[in-house]
Amino acid sequence: MGKTPAQRAAKHGEKAVQPPHLAKLTTARAPQQPKSNANLLLVAAVATTLFMFFYLHIMVLDQMTQLSNGMAMPDSLVGGYSSEYLADLRSVMDADALGQLSYVHKTAGTIFPLMFGFTWLLIIGLNARGRVKRWVLWAAPILFVIVDLWENVAIDAALGSEALSNGDAALASTLTIARWVLFGLSLLAAVVAVFSKRTGPSQSTPKATP
Repeated sequence: MGKTPAQRAAKHGEKAVQPPHLAKLTTARAPQQPKSNANLLLVAAVATTLFMFFYLHIMVLDQMTQLSNGMAMPDSLVGGYSSEYLADLRSVMDADALGQLSYVHKTAGTIFPLMFGFTWLLIIGLNARGRVKRWVLWAAPILFVIVDLWENVAIDAALGSEALSNGDAALASTLTIARWVLFGLSLLAAVVAVFSKRTGPSQSTPKATP
């Protein structure tokens, strides 16, 4: 004579009275919930980062050229710039225009690198396998955030100084070039992380014993 559910529960616990098909569903679904939440967070972070990139570089910095007689903002010059360029830029921008550029650096110019860094750390963290590899790939976006924020300060200092020195201009230009290089390396790091996960060895699932 078989035992009742109450007797099985008393001897083996609550799992003994749980139907096998429900136990399998619970086991299968439990690990999927954190992964689903992480994917939703990643999608929202990527969308926000893309919006901030186009807002800062395509809209705001491009509109700033209306205050500089068409001269591009230093942040947009991938190959850097000379002290003469900064001097010419400062000569065509009045105090209000320079203040507007400084405001851009403190708002969108700060939000974008921070959002980019968070998103890229998340992408690499969810895809890269191994602690060492993860930290190596994280290096580019972390350095990008530091250099980008430093570049904002350097450009404002160079344009706001009464006597523009070659040293200030060289520092700002170097940071701008480094910023764009690190931006490209960060994109490459994300591609490497995602590609390595897809091509990595597949884990074999153990067969269920009858």
